[in-house]
Amino acid sequence: MSKSPSTRELERMMELVKYVIFPDYSDVPAWTDGPKAIKEILLTQLATVMDESCVKEVAGRFVESLPEIGRLLHTDVQAVAHNDPAVKDLGEVVLCYPLVKVMINYRSAHRLHELGVPRIPRILTEMAHSATGIDIHPAATIGEYFAIDHGTGVVVGATSIIGNHVMLYQGVTLGAKSFSYDEQGHPIDAPRHPIIEDNVTIYSNTSILGRVTIGHDTIVGGNIWLTHDVPPFSVIKQGKAVEINDARKSNEI
Repeated sequence: MSKSPSTRELERMMELVKYVIFPDYSDVPAWTDGPKAIKEILLTQLATVMDESCVKEVAGRFVESLPEIGRLLHTDVQAVAHNDPAVKDLGEVVLCYPLVKVMINYRSAHRLHELGVPRIPRILTEMAHSATGIDIHPAATIGEYFAIDHGTGVVVGATSIIGNHVMLYQGVTLGAKSFSYDEQGHPIDAPRHPIIEDNVTIYSNTSILGRVTIGHDTIVGGNIWLTHDVPPFSVIKQGKAVEINDARKSNEI
């Protein structure tokens, strides 16, 4: 068993996943049997990281999951259109918004993660991270109608849980505040990232750290450092900026 999946083949597989889900916005030839081609690539790549006895079942179950992955991705496209008045049509979202590449890779990687596949899910999400600046760990859980506007610098940690109808702006971090070590000095993979409930909007450059819960229907303003729970229907915002008419007459910095 080789230890090196092919990034080129995995990129090709993701092009085929996009073709299956958004056939009108893909360069893949229309006569291609997408699910069959995806399965063929996946069989080869899974064999580099898994016992051969598991490969056929995992590849088959992933292909069976494509309709549900597609359903979720269409809700993400609709969420972007709903949250951005600059959008003229859904095709513009599919072709132009970085969220689509990120979520095609993330939702595929998350399903493979659920199926127990090592290494490949991280490769898929890192491909999207490298292309867009949006870093979503494949183990994170994200609900329906998820939207990111602009997106550069967004980070979603491995144990994050995000509900439905959540909107993030650029520079948002859902990260860990700290983590523990076992007796051998290895970090413990325990829940350490935020839980974001339904209908939450988080504005740019805000960091939410630790296993905290942001209650549903909450708005978190920009440039916030948040390490505690927030109840539903909250509005979290910065204090007003101090305006100085003539800086030469003030000691304020």
